Amino acid sequence: MTIVSSSTGAFFERARQDMTALRSQTEQVQSQIGSGQRLDRSSDDPVAASRLRMLARSDKLAKIDSTSANRASADLTLADAALSDIADAIGRAKVLAQQAANGTMTDQQRASIGKELEALHGSILLLANSEDSTGHALFGGQSANQAYTLDAAGNAVYVGSGTSGELPLGEGQSVTRSLTGPEFLNFTTASGSGDLMGTIKTLADALQGGSPDPAGAARNSLDALSAGLDAVTTGQTIIGARLAWIDVAGQQRTSRDELRAGEEMDVGGTDTASSIAKLQEMMVVLQASQASFAKVAGLSLFNQLN
Repeated sequence: MTIVSSSTGAFFERARQDMTALRSQTEQVQSQIGSGQRLDRSSDDPVAASRLRMLARSDKLAKIDSTSANRASADLTLADAALSDIADAIGRAKVLAQQAANGTMTDQQRASIGKELEALHGSILLLANSEDSTGHALFGGQSANQAYTLDAAGNAVYVGSGTSGELPLGEGQSVTRSLTGPEFLNFTTASGSGDLMGTIKTLADALQGGSPDPAGAARNSLDALSAGLDAVTTGQTIIGARLAWIDVAGQQRTSRDELRAGEEMDVGGTDTASSIAKLQEMMVVLQASQASFAKVAGLSLFNQLN
Protein backbone atom coordinates (compact mmCIF):
# COMPACT_ATOMS: atom_id res chain seq x y z
CA MET A 1 0.00 0.00 0.00
CA THR A 2 2.91 2.29 0.72
CA ILE A 3 4.33 1.68 -2.75
CA VAL A 4 0.99 2.50 -4.38
CA SER A 5 0.64 5.66 -2.34
CA SER A 6 4.18 6.77 -3.15
CA SER A 7 3.71 6.12 -6.85
CA THR A 8 0.39 7.95 -6.87
CA GLY A 9 1.90 10.94 -5.06
CA ALA A 10 4.81 11.06 -7.46
CA PHE A 11 2.43 10.96 -10.42
CA PHE A 12 0.37 13.85 -9.09
CA GLU A 13 3.48 15.89 -8.24
CA ARG A 14 5.09 15.32 -11.63
CA ALA A 15 1.87 16.21 -13.45
CA ARG A 16 1.45 19.34 -11.35
CA GLN A 17 5.00 20.47 -12.08
CA ASP A 18 4.62 19.86 -15.82
CA MET A 19 1.37 21.84 -16.06
CA THR A 20 2.76 24.63 -13.86
CA ALA A 21 5.79 24.95 -16.14
CA LEU A 22 3.54 24.95 -19.20
CA ARG A 23 1.28 27.62 -17.70
CA SER A 24 4.35 29.71 -16.83
CA GLN A 25 5.58 29.47 -20.41
CA THR A 26 2.14 30.42 -21.67
CA GLU A 27 2.01 33.47 -19.41
CA GLN A 28 5.49 34.48 -20.56
CA VAL A 29 4.46 34.38 -24.21
CA GLN A 30 1.30 36.34 -23.39
CA SER A 31 3.44 38.95 -21.62
CA GLN A 32 5.78 39.19 -24.62
CA ILE A 33 2.84 39.73 -26.96
CA GLY A 34 1.41 42.42 -24.68
CA SER A 35 4.69 44.31 -24.17
CA GLY A 36 6.13 43.72 -27.62
CA GLN A 37 9.42 42.68 -25.99
CA ARG A 38 10.77 39.16 -25.96
CA LEU A 39 13.25 39.72 -23.11
CA ASP A 40 11.92 39.85 -19.57
CA ARG A 41 15.36 39.60 -17.97
CA SER A 42 18.93 40.14 -19.12
CA SER A 43 19.60 36.46 -18.46
CA ASP A 44 17.14 35.53 -21.22
CA ASP A 45 19.72 36.70 -23.81
CA PRO A 46 22.76 38.51 -22.30
CA VAL A 47 24.19 39.58 -25.66
CA ALA A 48 20.88 41.01 -26.89
CA ALA A 49 20.26 42.67 -23.51
CA SER A 50 23.68 44.37 -23.66
CA ARG A 51 22.97 45.70 -27.14
CA LEU A 52 19.56 46.96 -26.07
CA ARG A 53 21.15 48.86 -23.18
CA MET A 54 23.56 50.54 -25.61
CA LEU A 55 20.68 51.48 -27.89
CA ALA A 56 18.72 52.85 -24.93
CA ARG A 57 21.65 55.08 -23.97
CA SER A 58 21.82 56.31 -27.56
CA ASP A 59 18.10 57.11 -27.40
CA LYS A 60 18.61 59.20 -24.26
CA LEU A 61 21.49 61.11 -25.83
CA ALA A 62 19.40 61.69 -28.96
CA LYS A 63 16.63 63.21 -26.83
CA ILE A 64 19.16 65.57 -25.23
CA ASP A 65 20.47 66.55 -28.67
CA SER A 66 16.91 67.10 -29.90
CA THR A 67 16.17 69.39 -26.95
CA SER A 68 19.38 71.32 -27.62
CA ALA A 69 18.55 71.62 -31.32
CA ASN A 70 15.07 72.90 -30.51
CA ARG A 71 16.56 75.59 -28.26
CA ALA A 72 19.06 76.61 -30.95
CA SER A 73 16.27 76.78 -33.53
CA ALA A 74 14.13 78.90 -31.19
CA ASP A 75 16.99 81.32 -30.44
CA LEU A 76 17.97 81.67 -34.08
CA THR A 77 14.35 82.24 -35.07
CA LEU A 78 14.09 85.00 -32.46
CA ALA A 79 17.35 86.48 -33.74
CA ASP A 80 16.10 86.40 -37.33
CA ALA A 81 12.90 88.21 -36.37
CA ALA A 82 14.84 90.86 -34.43
CA LEU A 83 17.27 91.44 -37.31
CA SER A 84 14.35 91.79 -39.70
CA ASP A 85 12.89 94.54 -37.50
CA ILE A 86 16.30 96.22 -37.24
CA ALA A 87 16.65 96.12 -41.02
CA ASP A 88 13.26 97.82 -41.34
CA ALA A 89 14.38 100.48 -38.88
CA ILE A 90 17.57 101.10 -40.89
CA GLY A 91 15.55 101.38 -44.06
CA ARG A 92 13.40 104.03 -42.44
CA ALA A 93 16.49 105.83 -41.14
CA LYS A 94 17.91 105.97 -44.68
CA VAL A 95 14.68 107.49 -45.99
CA LEU A 96 14.76 110.10 -43.23
CA ALA A 97 18.43 110.86 -43.88
CA GLN A 98 17.72 111.39 -47.59
CA GLN A 99 14.91 113.77 -46.70
CA ALA A 100 17.11 115.69 -44.27
CA ALA A 101 19.85 115.97 -46.91
CA ASN A 102 17.46 117.95 -49.12
CA GLY A 103 18.56 121.57 -49.08
CA THR A 104 14.99 122.84 -49.24
CA MET A 105 14.05 121.55 -45.79
CA THR A 106 13.82 123.93 -42.84
CA ASP A 107 15.67 123.50 -39.55
CA GLN A 108 12.37 122.76 -37.87
CA GLN A 109 11.60 119.96 -40.32
CA ARG A 110 15.06 118.51 -39.82
CA ALA A 111 14.62 118.70 -36.05
CA SER A 112 11.39 116.71 -36.42
CA ILE A 113 13.27 114.11 -38.46
CA GLY A 114 15.92 114.07 -35.75
CA LYS A 115 13.23 113.23 -33.17
CA GLU A 116 12.07 110.26 -35.26
CA LEU A 117 15.66 109.08 -35.67
CA GLU A 118 16.07 109.31 -31.89
CA ALA A 119 13.03 107.06 -31.51
CA LEU A 120 14.50 104.62 -34.06
CA HIS A 121 17.71 104.55 -32.04
CA GLY A 122 15.70 103.55 -28.98
CA SER A 123 13.85 100.86 -30.93
CA ILE A 124 17.07 99.34 -32.25
CA LEU A 125 18.51 99.39 -28.72
CA LEU A 126 15.48 97.45 -27.45
CA LEU A 127 15.84 94.92 -30.27
CA ALA A 128 19.57 94.56 -29.60
CA ASN A 129 18.66 93.74 -25.99
CA SER A 130 16.16 91.04 -26.97
CA GLU A 131 16.02 87.93 -24.81
CA ASP A 132 16.54 84.37 -25.98
CA SER A 133 14.32 81.36 -25.19
CA THR A 134 15.79 81.10 -21.68
CA GLY A 135 15.44 84.79 -20.82
CA HIS A 136 19.12 85.64 -21.35
CA ALA A 137 20.62 88.19 -23.74
CA LEU A 138 19.98 87.05 -27.30
CA PHE A 139 22.77 89.17 -28.79
CA GLY A 140 25.00 89.38 -25.71
CA GLY A 141 27.13 86.33 -26.42
CA GLN A 142 27.22 84.15 -23.33
CA SER A 143 26.24 86.96 -20.99
CA ALA A 144 23.04 86.55 -18.99
CA ASN A 145 22.50 90.31 -18.76
CA GLN A 146 21.68 92.89 -21.42
CA ALA A 147 23.88 93.12 -24.49
CA TYR A 148 23.93 96.97 -24.54
CA THR A 149 23.73 99.73 -22.00
CA LEU A 150 23.72 103.51 -22.39
CA ASP A 151 26.64 105.57 -21.12
CA ALA A 152 26.32 109.03 -19.56
CA ALA A 153 26.14 110.64 -23.01
CA GLY A 154 23.38 108.30 -24.18
CA ASN A 155 25.64 106.20 -26.43
CA ALA A 156 24.94 102.49 -26.72
CA VAL A 157 27.84 100.42 -25.35
CA TYR A 158 28.20 96.67 -25.87
CA VAL A 159 28.70 94.85 -22.55
CA GLY A 160 28.24 91.23 -23.66
CA SER A 161 30.86 88.55 -24.23
CA GLY A 162 32.92 88.09 -27.38
CA THR A 163 31.16 85.05 -28.82
CA SER A 164 27.79 83.35 -28.72
CA GLY A 165 27.58 79.89 -27.18
CA GLU A 166 27.32 76.72 -29.24
CA LEU A 167 24.68 74.04 -28.80
CA PRO A 168 25.21 70.36 -29.75
CA LEU A 169 23.18 68.74 -32.51
CA GLY A 170 24.49 65.21 -32.09
CA GLU A 171 27.27 63.11 -33.69
CA GLY A 172 29.84 65.78 -32.84
CA GLN A 173 27.93 68.49 -34.68
CA SER A 174 27.02 71.84 -33.15
CA VAL A 175 25.62 75.24 -34.10
CA THR A 176 26.17 78.75 -32.80
CA ARG A 177 22.85 79.78 -31.28
CA SER A 178 22.91 83.50 -32.23
CA LEU A 179 25.10 86.49 -33.13
CA THR A 180 26.72 89.03 -30.86
CA GLY A 181 25.59 92.63 -31.26
CA PRO A 182 28.84 93.88 -32.83
CA GLU A 183 28.68 91.13 -35.46
CA PHE A 184 25.77 92.86 -37.18
CA LEU A 185 25.66 96.37 -35.69
CA ASN A 186 29.29 97.25 -36.46
CA PHE A 187 30.39 97.90 -40.04
CA THR A 188 33.29 99.17 -42.15
CA THR A 189 33.19 101.79 -44.88
CA ALA A 190 35.82 103.45 -47.04
CA SER A 191 36.19 106.14 -44.39
CA GLY A 192 36.65 103.67 -41.54
CA SER A 193 34.67 101.53 -39.10
CA GLY A 194 31.54 102.51 -37.24
CA ASP A 195 28.48 101.21 -35.48
CA LEU A 196 24.88 101.54 -36.52
CA MET A 197 23.41 102.90 -33.30
CA GLY A 198 26.21 105.44 -33.02
CA THR A 199 25.56 106.59 -36.59
CA ILE A 200 21.84 107.06 -36.01
CA LYS A 201 22.35 108.87 -32.69
CA THR A 202 24.95 111.21 -34.17
CA LEU A 203 22.63 112.04 -37.05
CA ALA A 204 19.66 112.55 -34.71
CA ASP A 205 21.74 114.96 -32.59
CA ALA A 206 23.00 116.81 -35.68
CA LEU A 207 19.50 117.37 -37.02
CA GLN A 208 18.35 118.73 -33.67
CA GLY A 209 20.91 121.52 -33.54
CA GLY A 210 24.10 119.57 -32.86
CA SER A 211 25.75 120.43 -36.19
CA PRO A 212 26.24 123.70 -38.12
CA ASP A 213 25.57 121.76 -41.34
CA PRO A 214 22.72 119.30 -40.64
CA ALA A 215 22.08 118.67 -44.35
CA GLY A 216 25.74 117.74 -44.83
CA ALA A 217 25.60 115.46 -41.78
CA ALA A 218 22.59 113.71 -43.32
CA ARG A 219 24.39 113.24 -46.64
CA ASN A 220 27.48 111.91 -44.90
CA SER A 221 25.45 109.36 -42.96
CA LEU A 222 23.98 107.65 -46.04
CA ASP A 223 27.03 105.48 -46.79
CA ALA A 224 27.27 104.44 -43.15
CA LEU A 225 23.57 103.54 -43.03
CA SER A 226 23.94 101.49 -46.24
CA ALA A 227 26.94 99.68 -44.77
CA GLY A 228 24.98 99.07 -41.57
CA LEU A 229 22.08 97.62 -43.54
CA ASP A 230 24.50 95.35 -45.42
CA ALA A 231 25.91 94.12 -42.10
CA VAL A 232 22.44 93.30 -40.79
CA THR A 233 21.53 91.56 -44.06
CA THR A 234 24.71 89.49 -43.81
CA GLY A 235 23.72 88.56 -40.27
CA GLN A 236 20.33 87.40 -41.51
CA THR A 237 22.03 85.24 -44.14
CA ILE A 238 24.25 83.64 -41.48
CA ILE A 239 21.26 82.92 -39.26
CA GLY A 240 19.33 81.45 -42.19
CA ALA A 241 22.24 79.13 -42.97
CA ARG A 242 22.39 77.99 -39.35
CA LEU A 243 18.66 77.27 -39.29
CA ALA A 244 19.06 75.23 -42.48
CA TRP A 245 21.93 73.31 -40.85
CA ILE A 246 19.73 72.52 -37.87
CA ASP A 247 17.10 71.13 -40.26
CA VAL A 248 19.71 68.92 -41.97
CA ALA A 249 21.04 67.69 -38.63
CA GLY A 250 17.45 67.03 -37.51
CA GLN A 251 16.79 64.89 -40.57
CA GLN A 252 19.97 62.94 -39.91
CA ARG A 253 18.97 62.47 -36.27
CA THR A 254 15.52 61.24 -37.32
CA SER A 255 17.12 58.71 -39.68
CA ARG A 256 19.37 57.46 -36.88
CA ASP A 257 16.39 57.23 -34.54
CA GLU A 258 14.52 55.12 -37.07
CA LEU A 259 17.52 52.84 -37.55
CA ARG A 260 17.87 52.37 -33.79
CA ALA A 261 14.17 51.67 -33.43
CA GLY A 262 14.41 49.03 -36.14
CA GLU A 263 17.42 47.43 -34.50
CA GLU A 264 15.73 47.48 -31.09
CA MET A 265 12.79 45.65 -32.61
CA ASP A 266 15.06 43.14 -34.32
CA VAL A 267 17.13 42.51 -31.20
CA GLY A 268 14.51 42.56 -28.46
CA GLY A 269 11.14 42.82 -30.14
CA THR A 270 8.50 40.12 -30.34
CA ASP A 271 7.39 38.57 -33.62
CA THR A 272 3.69 38.95 -32.87
CA ALA A 273 2.39 36.52 -35.51
CA SER A 274 4.87 33.82 -34.51
CA SER A 275 4.22 34.38 -30.80
CA ILE A 276 0.44 34.16 -31.23
CA ALA A 277 0.81 30.89 -33.14
CA LYS A 278 3.12 29.57 -30.43
CA LEU A 279 0.67 30.65 -27.72
CA GLN A 280 -2.21 28.90 -29.45
CA GLU A 281 -0.13 25.74 -29.74
CA MET A 282 0.83 25.90 -26.05
CA MET A 283 -2.78 26.48 -25.03
CA VAL A 284 -3.86 23.36 -26.95
CA VAL A 285 -1.11 21.33 -25.27
CA LEU A 286 -2.04 22.70 -21.84
CA GLN A 287 -5.72 21.93 -22.31
CA ALA A 288 -4.89 18.42 -23.54
CA SER A 289 -2.58 17.86 -20.59
CA GLN A 290 -5.23 19.02 -18.14
CA ALA A 291 -7.87 16.77 -19.74
CA SER A 292 -5.50 13.81 -19.80
CA PHE A 293 -4.54 14.35 -16.18
CA ALA A 294 -8.16 14.56 -15.11
CA LYS A 295 -8.97 11.33 -16.93
CA VAL A 296 -6.00 9.39 -15.57
CA ALA A 297 -6.53 10.74 -12.05
CA GLY A 298 -10.09 9.35 -12.13
CA LEU A 299 -8.88 5.81 -12.68
CA SER A 300 -8.32 3.40 -9.76
CA LEU A 301 -7.42 -0.23 -9.19
CA PHE A 302 -11.09 -1.07 -8.66
CA ASN A 303 -11.87 0.11 -12.19
CA GLN A 304 -9.35 -2.39 -13.50
CA LEU A 305 -10.88 -5.29 -11.43
CA ASN A 306 -14.38 -4.88 -12.94
